[in-house]
Amino acid sequence: MNTNKKKQGSCFLALSVFIGVHRWLSLCLVLQYHGVMDTRLAFGRTGIAVKLPDGFRYRFLEARSAEPLPNWQDALESALDAPIGTVSLGEMASGKRSAAISICDITRPAPNRKTLPPLLGRLVKAGIPRENITILIATGLHRPATTAEIREICGEEIAAAYRVVNHDARDLASHRSLGSTSSGTPVYIDERFVAADLHITLGFIEPHLMLGFSGARKLIAPGLAAQETIKVLHSPKFMRDPRAVEGSIEDNPLHHELLEISRMARHDFMLDVALARDRSIAGVFAGHPERAHRRGVEFVSEALLQTLDEPVDAVITTAAGYPLDLTFYQAIKGVTAASHIVKPGGHILLMAACEEGVGAPEFRRMVLEAGTDAEFLRRIENIPATIDQWQLEKLALTTTRQRVSWYVPGVPAEYHGKLWGRSHPTPESAVAELMGGLAKGALVAVIPDGPYVLAKAPAFEMSIR
Repeated sequence: MNTNKKKQGSCFLALSVFIGVHRWLSLCLVLQYHGVMDTRLAFGRTGIAVKLPDGFRYRFLEARSAEPLPNWQDALESALDAPIGTVSLGEMASGKRSAAISICDITRPAPNRKTLPPLLGRLVKAGIPRENITILIATGLHRPATTAEIREICGEEIAAAYRVVNHDARDLASHRSLGSTSSGTPVYIDERFVAADLHITLGFIEPHLMLGFSGARKLIAPGLAAQETIKVLHSPKFMRDPRAVEGSIEDNPLHHELLEISRMARHDFMLDVALARDRSIAGVFAGHPERAHRRGVEFVSEALLQTLDEPVDAVITTAAGYPLDLTFYQAIKGVTAASHIVKPGGHILLMAACEEGVGAPEFRRMVLEAGTDAEFLRRIENIPATIDQWQLEKLALTTTRQRVSWYVPGVPAEYHGKLWGRSHPTPESAVAELMGGLAKGALVAVIPDGPYVLAKAPAFEMSIR
């Protein structure tokens, strides 16, 4: 068990340390300060310092995590040779002529450079030629990875020795139709993945704003799906279901839809990791795509979940810094994650660098043309989903309940009046506006790592089973 002491003048600390069988590290503070306090938030590649004024109660929600594995290499080897619910990867690959591996794109901090080598080594040892192994970057509808990013994602040696290609959801001809799900979603999956003899996903597990948790099935759909499939998965049919939120899997209709799609795509084997606070490997889960993923979700949810005694009046949060805060599109996840602990009518302030601006062209256009949040929700309710509308829909569902403001310096000025909340030129002005609207003694949550924190309050109970 770790304790962490901070001295900021005269202050009272109430410190609770979560103790569990996995030796979790956690920190959750409620403080009443008698003076201005400096705190640091995840922001871009370097972080950002913020001054918090006195006279308020602050609840610091730090990202909980397990301790890094002392020997992650051995953990990976063991997981691949003795996986959950299936035979070893080497045995599974024996006799196969080809393999396809779906991996995360640049917006996710998946440790592919660590996890790819032992996985690829087993495929080659089992007799699959290198030239018959395809590594697909599961972009969904994100932009393709550049050549430099492919080297960053995979590592120089693997990028040079293996076929690494981008998925393109907009090219329907490059996908194979697999029919429709039982609920009617048309299923088109990248032909290069479907055509392989062995189908593998490689990722990591973290909270996800509508799927509950990432990993496994998400690397197939939406990761390798055509836009015709993605649009349905991200339509109001799923987006407005109250069970399609962070931390919800058991009753989450989107989770079950993706499981059905992954079965249709013959998902054979998954390798997901859980990450420690410093993004080193804290847990390894390999094997049967559903059984191993469930084990990983249990591990991660036990580590991350924090429960507040009461909802807060306001939140200062982030999009977890680079790479998740590269665009405003991705930064929205910090807002939706924080919304579960804020009172109706409360205030959320998000700080994100947004070095690449707003997002894809479709999303940029939608932000400019959306109108008010309520108008946008009414307009899209009964029409076919368009590309990227789901992210804006999730934001609108939050901004119609709670007030949101922004410090997003990478977002061009022409968008600032369209974000359904005030945009600020400096972090100081953003904090001043937030605090100026609160009564003295108000309860303010500070979430330095944004969506990597999974929290709930009594009025916003979530389903984690």
